[in-house]
Amino acid sequence: MEKTFLIGFWGYPHPDEIETAKKKYPNAEWVDLDIDFGHPKTNILPEAYCKIIRNIIDNSMYLKPDLILAPIGKDKCDSGWFASKILSDMGFKVIQTIFETLEPKNEIKICKSRIPLYEKITMITNNIIKPLPHILPPSIVPDREQNTSSNPDFTPGFWGVPPNDLSILKLFPDTTHVYGWTRCVEAGTPADIDLEMYVNPNVPTVFYSQAFCSKAQLAKYLADKYNGLYIDINDYATTSIKAKIEAFLKLN
Repeated sequence: MEKTFLIGFWGYPHPDEIETAKKKYPNAEWVDLDIDFGHPKTNILPEAYCKIIRNIIDNSMYLKPDLILAPIGKDKCDSGWFASKILSDMGFKVIQTIFETLEPKNEIKICKSRIPLYEKITMITNNIIKPLPHILPPSIVPDREQNTSSNPDFTPGFWGVPPNDLSILKLFPDTTHVYGWTRCVEAGTPADIDLEMYVNPNVPTVFYSQAFCSKAQLAKYLADKYNGLYIDINDYATTSIKAKIEAFLKLN
């Protein structure tokens, strides 16, 4: 039986490279190497390092993709660039991409929709490779001038990248707005730092960073500026971290 051609990617590869790969390998299977699939760990990277980047290396070593689309510019990070060089040096076929356009491709709808936060973020990331029409609730969750947790339409915010531990997203109400890099992905501008730094100051927001990620600099700064909650998680969230999130949402 012929092996299915496997294309690995991370972040938001340049759309032109995605389309080129789709045309060249129309029957290929695509896999997001950012995701923690639980594959065996390697000792290629330090243990005290960004879990998302370690996922990229561990998944690549286990799945052996035939082609890897590797964002390396401001749309990802230097660690993504380093990972692309390591994988290339180890014999993988790697196409480096840089997608730094600031011209929005898409209207921001999913980030403001009234659906579970987990679904919002997985929908946005899945749309990178296979954009699909989604049936969203007819009305968006409006940015509010004032918030109270007793209000059934209480609107909190989640700022950051899709976390390694997606279970923390289930702690938030369906009215949660998405900010940060994930919002930029829906807009089609993953390198737009001005949009990445945007939050509504009246929306109590949890600012999330993967531990050992350079975006912690932005997350901590913005959390202090807007009286939000800054959290960083290396692998999976502890009971303490989850309790902090729940308390922050309840008290606001």
